[in-house]
Amino acid sequence: MSLPTQARVVIIGGGVVGCSVAYHLAKLGWKDVVLLERKQLTSGTTWHAAGLIGQLRASQNMTKLARYSAELYKGLEAETGVATGLRQGGSVSAALTDERLEELYRQAAMARAFGVPVEELSPKEVKEKYEHINLDGVTGGVWLPTDGQADPANIALALAKGARQNGALVKERIKVTGIKRKDRRVTGVDWAADDGSEQGHIACDMIVNCAGMWGHEVGRMAGVNVPLHACEHFYIVTEGISGLSQMPVLRVPDECAYYKEDAGKILLGAFEPHSKPWGMNGIPENFEFDQLPEDFDHFEPILEAACNRVPLLAEAGIHTFFNGPESFTPDDAYHLGLAPEMDNVWVAAGFNSIGIQSSGGAGHALSQWMDSGEKPFDLGDVDISRMQPFQGNKHYLFERSKETLGLLYADHFPYLQKRTARGIRRTPFHHHLLEKGAVMGEIAGWERANWFANEGQEREYQYSWKRQNWFENARAEHMAIREGVGMYDMSSFGKIRVEGPDAEAFLNYVGGGDYSVPVGKIVYTQFLNSRGGIEADVTVTRMSETAYLVVTPAATRLADQTWMERHKGNFNVVITDVTPGEGVLAVMGPKARDVLQAVSPNDFSNEVNPFGTAQEIELGMGLARVHRVTYVGELGWEIYVSADMAGHAFETLYEAGQAHGLKLCGMHMMDSCRIEKGFRHFGHDITAEDHVLEAGLGFAVKTAKPEFIGRDAVLRKKDEGLAARMVQFKLTDPEPLLYHNEPVIRDGEIVGYLSSGSYGHALGGAMGLGYVPCKGESAADVLASTYEIDVAGTRVRAEASLKPMYDPKGERAKA
Repeated sequence: MSLPTQARVVIIGGGVVGCSVAYHLAKLGWKDVVLLERKQLTSGTTWHAAGLIGQLRASQNMTKLARYSAELYKGLEAETGVATGLRQGGSVSAALTDERLEELYRQAAMARAFGVPVEELSPKEVKEKYEHINLDGVTGGVWLPTDGQADPANIALALAKGARQNGALVKERIKVTGIKRKDRRVTGVDWAADDGSEQGHIACDMIVNCAGMWGHEVGRMAGVNVPLHACEHFYIVTEGISGLSQMPVLRVPDECAYYKEDAGKILLGAFEPHSKPWGMNGIPENFEFDQLPEDFDHFEPILEAACNRVPLLAEAGIHTFFNGPESFTPDDAYHLGLAPEMDNVWVAAGFNSIGIQSSGGAGHALSQWMDSGEKPFDLGDVDISRMQPFQGNKHYLFERSKETLGLLYADHFPYLQKRTARGIRRTPFHHHLLEKGAVMGEIAGWERANWFANEGQEREYQYSWKRQNWFENARAEHMAIREGVGMYDMSSFGKIRVEGPDAEAFLNYVGGGDYSVPVGKIVYTQFLNSRGGIEADVTVTRMSETAYLVVTPAATRLADQTWMERHKGNFNVVITDVTPGEGVLAVMGPKARDVLQAVSPNDFSNEVNPFGTAQEIELGMGLARVHRVTYVGELGWEIYVSADMAGHAFETLYEAGQAHGLKLCGMHMMDSCRIEKGFRHFGHDITAEDHVLEAGLGFAVKTAKPEFIGRDAVLRKKDEGLAARMVQFKLTDPEPLLYHNEPVIRDGEIVGYLSSGSYGHALGGAMGLGYVPCKGESAADVLASTYEIDVAGTRVRAEASLKPMYDPKGERAKA
């Protein structure tokens, strides 16, 4: 067995994703690339994939990766001699409801913003594109001419051959049996031949976990969390149908079904809303090109609807009933990148049934990241550091996976909440909020009050693309914050304590702000990468000479802490997650000071507690710490109270607040208030590829400091000028709603898309933020144009501003 004893990288898993990573690293000129596959290449999930190649994904970068895959597969045959079977016959998605049609039309608008060819279809045009469809109930559709299909196993084999041609070693029938590690690094892998004849060890600089549905188990061996679970995935293939010519792919998401013509037969696949998890006790040792038992009862409702939708199916007869496992992640997005727990363990796994269309782009992006040490562009949607440690819990994954398979074809309504595996992380105020009518949403496992129901109102979401059932509730909460006083729970936001003799110097190196400030001062700041892109958006409070509290968005706490850990170098600091230790209540609005003065003898005046400072206070019969900052643009305080006194603090504030009209508020209010103020939302408006100056956040970066990450990129951009600017928009028609990704039209041309959207209740219209290209232009030039936003195919006039439309000078927060 000619296996080396040393390698630069060992890739574990020979499905299409592992082969893609090997191919792309070898193309970059990496030597000593070794891929190990336990059985045969493609024998896990790849071999039975349907091979659909869709171009449009939920964000621009995911679309970029899907389009890269299609381009790559086009050229692979010429390069390797292995046919990939790629043909771009287009795809039709058909809607059976008005809500689904709005979703499809909004996706079509987004496709145009991303440069993907697209056409809206009437029911009659759906039939022209796909003659075999029964139009009963069809409300319309969309046509994506560049979508296609390919042969999954051959794509993987072509990538493997291309990897070998460029010097990579691809070995089958070799199982990784153990992974050796020291501190935060893997040092090598133990292997054994499938037939038991040999075993050995390969020392390596890094590994890539491309183990697919084994990814969770391989992750555990490497000391990292890779949350995914296998589910049963069903399809049928008909007998040959005479005269059936090449057809586009047809998707009917309202019936959970897709139809693909394949060699004169039709393949019908399903993404049913209640799926069947598989492999709870591990995957059988001998699993190779295996099928799972048929479950006709489970598939029958889908088949029945399908025979009505495409009557040809009923006549054709079933040749194959197939059931094979696929792995799914808790949020239906795949896992890519450097695992947060280790410094040389990379992951590309959990592809949620879109592995064929994603693997080319994923391998390309990951190889660039591994090569340069930096993400090639924002990969926040799929970066594995978004996963919380608890999400590796097997019982949690089993429960959540029942839902995630079906999410691919579910209505993708705005504000859609997951149904399964809920109630795991609760703030200290959870029961108080429920008693008062809270309707909960979930983020990163945290249950958060999103809105409050009125007496007698149903405490649940009724989803729509139009105004949802909580729209007026959120409006009342929004106006309470603007005109009176509101209170909401911010306990889920990440709280990271940075302490030690070098705390000040370390933060001055890792962050763009100036942290050489008095104790009690709060600094709003970004952590930048070497390109001046934004890796984190945080507030930092100096707690003492040697300690700071870094507050982060709930979903990015782990990623932000990992960023600090990886840049700690020789600084003498300790970094600790203290999120669950304190509850946080925000009291905001013009009457906020009155409420605080009613519960505490401390002084909340501008002289003692100006904007941007924190102080320790007495609250009721307990103690708290108040931070005078705001994400809603009003006078107010965030009140930090240790978990043991949180209940007392809530009751005291709520009771005292009643005399001042205090209203409990939820996260939807926070989003609508922040967008009126033009405050950026991390992950939407600002990401790793958005330059801090173009994001309009130059005020938070202090280039007078000597050395900090990203300083050179900030100074360079100051010299060369901005290529884009973040602009705030407000629709002039109060009726349409904005969510995000709607195209921005400047003087009749699409120039970009909204990075976020919500409704500005105080300003009376839907609002959005988005980047507008402006190379060589002044701010006045940008504002001199006329702007429209494309809402589901209709262009709506919009006002544009570079300053916040609400309280542009920020006087209200400092009142």
